[in-house]
Amino acid sequence: MTKILAFNGSPRVHANSLQLLEALCDGAREVGAEIEMVQAYSANIKPCKGCLRCNVVKRCVIKGDDWPTLAERIGAADILVFASPVYFHHVSAPLKKIIDRFRSFMHVQITADGLIHTPHEAWRKRIVLIQTLGSSARDDAQPAQALFRFIAESLGEDTELDTITGTRLAVPRQLGMSVEELQALYGKLQIPAELAIPDQARNAALLAHARKLGADLVRSGR
Repeated sequence: MTKILAFNGSPRVHANSLQLLEALCDGAREVGAEIEMVQAYSANIKPCKGCLRCNVVKRCVIKGDDWPTLAERIGAADILVFASPVYFHHVSAPLKKIIDRFRSFMHVQITADGLIHTPHEAWRKRIVLIQTLGSSARDDAQPAQALFRFIAESLGEDTELDTITGTRLAVPRQLGMSVEELQALYGKLQIPAELAIPDQARNAALLAHARKLGADLVRSGR
């Protein structure tokens, strides 16, 4: 059975990023996946200290949090899914704190030209990054996507990354709003009301895409 470990990086109960995450998980569950959810905002995970001990002992040495258990769950998962709103061009701070601890999965060698990252154990996983942002510009999501591309490339050449990005999503539940609801919202946000019709269709398609991707990932065996 395909195992999915999903990380919710939003503090909002009805977050758009969470809606996309749940749609992906629903699609995966329908074709038999086993899914676990991690709530980043309530996870007992301490920040990385940059001690570099993981280079030697091949594990994180920070004590007193839930990382050892979470690291095991990450290792056992076939698919890792990360969902977050874009905060200051990146993922939310609690999710970034978890991502920083991924440093313990690899050895880092300083060279004259930069760094060489070698995984302690090469992964063969699929990683999905789901992002929603208030901005209309997809480029504002690029910094986090660059980090996740680096993670996928560094942790194993057979690890692949998929991304889902939703733009012009500023308030909770917006993905499911009707054209009329979007028009009213856009009036308050001083966004051209004529965008409501294409945006409603785009939002519905985004949810459908997330559900289909979840099913497709499980069917592909990755």
